Amino acid sequence: MNDKALMEDLLQLAKGTVDLYSHATVESSSNDVHCAFQDALNTTLTLQNDVYKTMEAAGWYQMCPVEQQKIAKVEQKFNQATL
Repeated sequence: MNDKALMEDLLQLAKGTVDLYSHATVESSSNDVHCAFQDALNTTLTLQNDVYKTMEAAGWYQMCPVEQQKIAKVEQKFNQATL
């Protein structure tokens, strides 16, 4: 497995873990459990960001600019859905 594939796997794992910790934090039944999951969530978010920055610096994760018109169209769609 090359470095890029390893980092892609790590990024996907971090994203999935963030999702799980986020749900666990919201659903916690006690303050102690909530704090434990929140700490784990914050640690994982930091890890995810570090992996992303490393991949971006290596040219393995590139963002594409989005036209303002497309952003406005999506924003309009969501605004209509909330009415």
